[in-house]
Amino acid sequence: MRLKDRIAIVTGAAGGLGHAIATRFAEEGASLCLVDRLDPTALVQTLKDAGHRAIGINADLTDSGAVQSIMDRAVQEYGRIDVLVNLAGVGSHGACCDVTDDEWRRVIDCNMTSVFYCCRAVLPVMRQQGYGRIVNIGSVIGKNGGNPRPWIDKEEQRRASNLAYGASKAGIHAMTYFLAKETAHEGITVNAVAPGPIASNERLTKVFPQVLKDLIPVGRLGRPEEVADAVTFLAGEQASFVTGEVLDVNGGIWVD
Repeated sequence: MRLKDRIAIVTGAAGGLGHAIATRFAEEGASLCLVDRLDPTALVQTLKDAGHRAIGINADLTDSGAVQSIMDRAVQEYGRIDVLVNLAGVGSHGACCDVTDDEWRRVIDCNMTSVFYCCRAVLPVMRQQGYGRIVNIGSVIGKNGGNPRPWIDKEEQRRASNLAYGASKAGIHAMTYFLAKETAHEGITVNAVAPGPIASNERLTKVFPQVLKDLIPVGRLGRPEEVADAVTFLAGEQASFVTGEVLDVNGGIWVD
């Protein structure tokens, strides 16, 4: 019960990682506000049936007004916000010259601007409480310049995450560093988890080339539950002296 009596917002909750994080948080005692562009009702009902507290909100996180409404709703429902997990995002694949203006804006807005909006909106609540935990979801792609090896096989680039996706995740890492220093003296920690390739039913891993899977030192894709464990650690009291950290969960595909 590492999150007993804590109130947590999880964005992107309807996806595979979101489901794993929300489930682990509930098992650890948190009450949840689950947010997604898709309908999170099924997950909310599953958690309620298991005896947990949860509400679901459909929202577009690229709309700052909608983000503020989420924070207001969570405070109205639960009285406070202890934990924010910024997971919501989209993938994008291919080479740099294939990224259109619209695609660039879509990826940056969905993956990075939404995180800024959520952090900006939750900080006044956490500051008033004198307590908060923000956990952002970055990516190994924001660190390693991408997985493809086009000098060996050009097709790898077409199937793998692109520059827009990497830039958006690197931006999340930078926000984590800046906010950690800005808020540490106020009882708030800000950290990130940078997953490597994680097995899921989503396109992001379905198109991940086998030749790149074979390069993962532990010999397999990660599991959503392994990312959820890392997020839970950073959201709990065990990590109260950890802030500004980008925790790699990638099976050794990138080490720093």
